[in-house]
Amino acid sequence: MSETQPQSQRPELPPSWNPAEVEGELYQRWVDRDYFTADPSSDKPPFSIVLPPPNVNGSLHMGHALNHSVMDALSRRRRMQGYEVLWLPGMDHAGIATQNAVERDLAGQGLSRHDLGRERFVERVWEWKAEVGGRILDQMRRVGDSVDWSRERFTMDEGLSLAVQTMFKKLFDDGLIYRAERIINWCPRCQTALSDIEVDHSDDEGELVSIRYGEGANSIVVATTRAETMLGDTAVAVHPEDERYRHLVGTEVELPLTGRRIPIVADDHVDPAFGTGAVKVTPAHDPNDFEIGQRHGLPSLTVLDGRGVLTVPGPFEGLDRFEARPAVVAALREQGRIVAEKRPYLHSVGHCSRCDTVIEPRLSLQWWVKVAPLAKAAGDAVRDGRTKIHPPELAKRFFAWVDDMHDWTISRQLWWGHRIPVWYGPDGEVVCVGPDEQPPTGDGWHQDEDVLDTWFSSGLWPFSTLGWPERTTELERFYPTTVLSTGYDILFFWVARMMMFGLYAMDEVQPFDNVYLHGLIRDANGKKMSKSRGNGINPLDWMDSYGTDATRFTLLRGANPGSDMALAEEWAAGSRNFVTKLWNATKFALGNGASIDIPLPARENLTDTDRWILDLLDRTVSEVDGHFEGYQFAKLCDALYHFIWDEYCDWYLELAKVQIAEGGERAEATRAVLGHVLDVVLRLLHPIAPFVTETLWTTLTGGESLVVAEWPKPSGAEPDLVAAKRIESLQKLVTEIRRFRSDQGLRPGQKVAGRVRGACCADLVDHVASVRALTRLEEPGDDYQVTMTLEVGLPTGAVKVELDTSGAVDLVAERKRLTKDLAVAEKELAQCDGKLDNPKFTDKAPAEVVAKIKARREAAVVEIERITARIDSLPTA
Repeated sequence: MSETQPQSQRPELPPSWNPAEVEGELYQRWVDRDYFTADPSSDKPPFSIVLPPPNVNGSLHMGHALNHSVMDALSRRRRMQGYEVLWLPGMDHAGIATQNAVERDLAGQGLSRHDLGRERFVERVWEWKAEVGGRILDQMRRVGDSVDWSRERFTMDEGLSLAVQTMFKKLFDDGLIYRAERIINWCPRCQTALSDIEVDHSDDEGELVSIRYGEGANSIVVATTRAETMLGDTAVAVHPEDERYRHLVGTEVELPLTGRRIPIVADDHVDPAFGTGAVKVTPAHDPNDFEIGQRHGLPSLTVLDGRGVLTVPGPFEGLDRFEARPAVVAALREQGRIVAEKRPYLHSVGHCSRCDTVIEPRLSLQWWVKVAPLAKAAGDAVRDGRTKIHPPELAKRFFAWVDDMHDWTISRQLWWGHRIPVWYGPDGEVVCVGPDEQPPTGDGWHQDEDVLDTWFSSGLWPFSTLGWPERTTELERFYPTTVLSTGYDILFFWVARMMMFGLYAMDEVQPFDNVYLHGLIRDANGKKMSKSRGNGINPLDWMDSYGTDATRFTLLRGANPGSDMALAEEWAAGSRNFVTKLWNATKFALGNGASIDIPLPARENLTDTDRWILDLLDRTVSEVDGHFEGYQFAKLCDALYHFIWDEYCDWYLELAKVQIAEGGERAEATRAVLGHVLDVVLRLLHPIAPFVTETLWTTLTGGESLVVAEWPKPSGAEPDLVAAKRIESLQKLVTEIRRFRSDQGLRPGQKVAGRVRGACCADLVDHVASVRALTRLEEPGDDYQVTMTLEVGLPTGAVKVELDTSGAVDLVAERKRLTKDLAVAEKELAQCDGKLDNPKFTDKAPAEVVAKIKARREAAVVEIERITARIDSLPTA
């Protein structure tokens, strides 16, 4: 750690914490001092994280804020522990989303991308990216991200584009990339193929119609929600063991409205228990039908174009698919072909995640990655422990995906993105061009028009950002990365692709040692946040209202691995109160001389109170370390919260006041302990709440910055169990006296005369002054008379507290107040009994409602007993 300022030169804290006045300047100071810049030549142990690249056109949402808080906490702690930390930031070009945004902008000017042409349109996207694309990077500064800004990357930078071309060429040469006609997800509005991650599924209302194909005994009934696609049917399929249709297998049936005859085939894919047990087969417009068609050599007839318009010659030609659907049903009904209609019929429908258009399964010539060997390698890396998934139970989801992964379509019919590095010749030649090769030239040669799926380039992110394919110093030093933190919802799509590509490109070395999967942010009612619901929360609003530290603490305190978080604004308000509590506690400690410049005395020269808080501090350090290692952010936040608020603020500071008031060596030792505990606590909390802890710690210690301060370790001292037992007794005694005073109507600050008697008081002989100070008990005078008594059971025996409340309590007013409270409790009991004694209620009400009434009844009984006891204890005079 750097030299510290003398105590006299350290700035004073302002009266209150005002985050808006501090955070921006403080963050810039960290950046200017290069605290976050990684040195690959350092001999420190490496720790590396690559930021999941947000979309270039994105903005910060609560999911980002949570994940960035997680990554920053991990990075800051390791940096304090002496690691060489690289947290590498960057952005994704987000092909479809960004192209759509620019096209919308053009549409506002009455233009389309085709009006500009490909080259000018791509230039326009780059201009747009420069203008608005970095918004989220500025927001990352608001969160306090300790990223290495000198190494910021973009998926379409020159270096990353080189990596993409290298990977494509390598996969192509190894036979792992091929071009074929397959069924893909197609967006008729975006006019491109989509990956599975770009399709959102929802339960939509539709219509299920049952249609009779053929005539008489040889007819067969099929059901469909997309009647317009029947025009492209090339077979009907049944299960080979379905006795109902065995006689029809191998025969043909006439397809209504077309006059075509199609075969009836037997296929194991058909579920005989679903519907009629017979399915229409449309190989060009359904993935399962395509597989059936492949197995049986069926033709694939495309009946919808890229805009979702019917192309079959006849009365339906030129109709949009949603116009054609009722028209086809009407025509079938007119012919008496409709056997049944179910409306509304709820079924799962895929929508384009970018524009919400219903996607269309469509046979298309696309580029594909053969994933089987890559997916197996990814599964093996998790199974043999090279990559550990946190929480471990989510590994099953990973295996379920990679063990049954289908080939991945990687071509997109867009202009913004990495163009596929394949050239076609005039005589059918196909040439894949690597980064060091010249594309073929001459008449008839042209490059493939498509670009690569965004997930292709982002799948290279852990190593392309470190300089691959060149074996850079950064790549050698920081790969594999230490941990990937992301939401469990993209485990299958992004994480799996990075695993596949990383193991393939880096000689079977995994891209990360650990994968931490956090849950999704939901609203207070557990609903998924979305713009359409209007229940989203802008994290910047919370940062403005409550401060960044409170926002981060709120998110991390709710972050249980793999579990969703229901978020409510009162949480943020509570976290702000916690930050304020810490601020005021530090001001109090500094105001009473707390210092790290005073040497901490030997333990035998400390009081029970001092040894107790230091032992709790050691335990907290160990707990926080353990929770960090296990990615248990909610538990580590709770550990810090309860130590700081419950133990340090509510107890130790109050007890310290008494010890400081005694003066002399005891006061000096207390100031040392106050300062030492604050120093450690602020270090522990810094990764979670960096701004307020930096401000408090530099004021307390005069140190340069918590960013480069040492991470605390337990002292190694043997816990003083005797001191702990005595403080436990003191706490219980004080708590019971305070409760008794409250029950008797005494004001919190009102002093009364009293004595504590009992054989076990010898154990508390050193704490008498503390008990009196914390319970407002005065030494009895000559006119002392016992008016009330309280017995408290302590671990070493019972004590009796005798109080003189004469003149302190308005007995008439107190009895009146208690009588009123008793009436309220008795009314509550009567209402509960009335419901529970009514069979109409207990028999029909949900079990949880009945249970709540029973719980209310039990609480009312306890309250009646408590109030009655208080009334009975009041003096009669």
